[in-house]
Amino acid sequence: MGRKKLEIKPIENKSSRQVTFSKRRNGLIEKARQLSVLCDASVALLVVSASRKLYSFSSGDNLVKILDRYGKQHGDDLKALVIQATLIFYLMYKLEESNVDNVSVGSLVQLEEHLENALSVTRARKTELMLKLVENLKEKEKLLEEENHVLASQMEKSSLVRAEADNMEVSPGQISDINLLVTLPLLN
Repeated sequence: MGRKKLEIKPIENKSSRQVTFSKRRNGLIEKARQLSVLCDASVALLVVSASRKLYSFSSGDNLVKILDRYGKQHGDDLKALVIQATLIFYLMYKLEESNVDNVSVGSLVQLEEHLENALSVTRARKTELMLKLVENLKEKEKLLEEENHVLASQMEKSSLVRAEADNMEVSPGQISDINLLVTLPLLN
């Protein structure tokens, strides 16, 4: 007899939910380990439980190194900001995890430096993205102003030709020649 298909929806019973979380978390970590061994890949996995407990797995390389490498490869995306926030969360978790009474001043200073570095990188990336956006908007504004000037000059030429045509007695064939002369600059 086959297994019963499980409907994917939140599990209401708290103890059943915790058991399922533990089993599936362990299965996910095992799959990540297998992928790492079979394919010689660097794998990083972060799982945060409903109780805000952090579980992590990394193969070969240090988790922070893998996340840094990912951030460098996707530096143009906003994902780099998410990576930095993840690093901050991970460092904060490590601080909470350890016994605060036994933490040395040196490790606290090092943790503070890591947090400040992550924050400064995040702010620098955010500033860079905002400056690029402003630059793009200024270029669009310049193009629209140029287009506006061209259209205004064409309208002015068109109204001058019409005014001249109204003041002169012109045959219908000559009006089409005048209109042709007006539209020729528009085609260029």
